[in-house]
Amino acid sequence: MKFTFYGHACFSVVSGGKTFLFDPFITPNELTHGKVNLSDIKADYILVSHGHGDHVADLVALALQTGATVIGAYEVVGWAQKLGVQNVRPMNFGSATLDFGRLHFVPAAHSSSLPDGSYGGNPGGFIVTTSEGTFYYSGDTGLTMEMQLVPHYGKSKFAILPVGGNFTMDADDALTAARMIDCDKIIGVHFDTFGLIKIDHDAAKKVFADAGKELLLLEIGESVTL
Repeated sequence: MKFTFYGHACFSVVSGGKTFLFDPFITPNELTHGKVNLSDIKADYILVSHGHGDHVADLVALALQTGATVIGAYEVVGWAQKLGVQNVRPMNFGSATLDFGRLHFVPAAHSSSLPDGSYGGNPGGFIVTTSEGTFYYSGDTGLTMEMQLVPHYGKSKFAILPVGGNFTMDADDALTAARMIDCDKIIGVHFDTFGLIKIDHDAAKKVFADAGKELLLLEIGESVTL
C-alpha cells in the first residue's frame, strides 16, 4: 500500500488497484502551498470523516475533477450533491461491500457541521479492507472505547490517528488508541496546521518508541510504502 500525506488530515492510500483520498483540505492550508498541486491529485474514492471545513474544503472540486465516488455520512454526501457532485455513496455507521472489498464506517468522538452551518451527521472513521489488507483511519476523535471493536474487522497493517491534541487525541491518547486497535504502525495526522495543534515531533515519536510502536509524522507531499 502506498500512503501520501497532503497535510493536516488529508492523505491518499493506494491499495487493491484503487486510490482512496481522505478528508480533502489543501488549498486553504498555508502549509501545502508550493508542495501540493490540486490538479495532480487522483482518486477513485473520496472518503469524508465529517463535515468540518478543514476536512471538506476541496471535496467538491476534487470530486468533480476526478469523478471519484464520495463516501461519508448521509448528511455530508447530501451537501456535496447540492453542490453538483453526482457519484456518491451515503452511509451511516455500518458496513458495505464495494468493488475493492469491504468498508466499515465506525464511530468517532467529535462533532460535525458543514460549511453552510447545516448539520453534518455523525462523525466517524473508516476501516478499509482490500486484497492487500486492512487499514484504519479514525477521523477526528478523542479517545473512545469504540476503538476496541476495530480489530473485530481485521488486523490493521497500519492506522491513521490524530495526534495534535486540543480538538482530538494527542500522542499519549493516540498510543492508548494504538493499543486498543492492536496496531504497531501509526501515521499521525491533524497536527501543526493551527497554533492550538502544534506539536513537538520528537517528543511525540518518543511516546510511541518507548512503547515499542512506531509513529510516522510525514512531510507534506511525502509518500511511503507500507
